[in-house]
Order: sequence, then structure tokens, then C-alpha cells
Amino acid sequence: MRPPSDQLAGRQAIMGNHSTHPGFTCLFAETSEGRPVGVAYGFHGAPGQWWHDVVHQAVSDRLGGGKALAWLGDALEIAEVHVHPDYQGKGIGRSLVTALCAGRPERTAMLSTRDQPTAARHLYRTLGFVDLLTWFVFPGGYEHYAIAGAALPLAEHTAAPGPLAS
Repeated sequence: MRPPSDQLAGRQAIMGNHSTHPGFTCLFAETSEGRPVGVAYGFHGAPGQWWHDVVHQAVSDRLGGGKALAWLGDALEIAEVHVHPDYQGKGIGRSLVTALCAGRPERTAMLSTRDQPTAARHLYRTLGFVDLLTWFVFPGGYEHYAIAGAALPLAEHTAAPGPLAS
């Protein structure tokens, strides 16, 4: 991800703030020469965190408060997953997400991703993530996102969603 230069300071501040959240974990992937090629991080989501509050309200509005609580009441919020374009399609993203979710105490994992038929969306589905919301626009934004969740521990799936999706 390369945010526009005028957004870089803001993105850095957001990431710095995220690092203070409970359960924060950040993983890096690198080549054998030590060149970084991927990063993923997440933390325990809780009321008072911007993404958590916005998504909780949207899920509650569209699917009901029970669904919002089931998915977001005890969730790992996967905030960022990035793999350098030259290294995509080599299993690095899968390894990062799988490792980030491994051994977590939370009941679910949640993320947002562009609402397009991308390799990332396919990856998340194969890891058991199901779309809770699609065509979602965050406040102040303009791009459409899908909000997806998976039961933890992750188990690779190819079809049916987990028990929380019903």
C-alpha cells in the first residue's frame, strides 16, 4: 500500500496509535537477504476504537445487534496486510494472516478489504472469512469495502461459512 504523500503522516499516526491497543501483534515477512516484503498487524478490537465502533454500528444496523456482538464482541481486528507486488501469489499473505491469527484468545477475526474480486478477497475466503457487509463506505471515504469475519482458530475453507455466519 502506498498512500498519497499528503496522507503519509496521518497513516503513520494511525499505525502508531494501533500499536498501543491491547493484544497488538505485528509480523514481517522478509527475503533470505533480509529485504522486507510483507507486513500484517492486528489487535484486540474494543469499543472506543474508530474502526470497531464504525463497523459495529454498521453491522448492527444491517444485521442486528446480536450479529454485531457475535462478530465484534471478542475480535482480533486485522488492521493491515500488505505484500510487495513482486512477492504476491507466493503464499506470503496467507502465511502472515495465518500466523497473525494463530493462538489468539479472541473468538473471531475481522477485517475490511476493497470490495472487488481481488486475490486478497479470494485468500480471505479460503481462510474461512465470510462477507458480513459489502459495498460499505467508511465515514469520510469514497471507496467501497467488504467487511469480513472468520471464526478463530482459522481453518482453511473452500465453501461453507463458519457457524457465526448464519
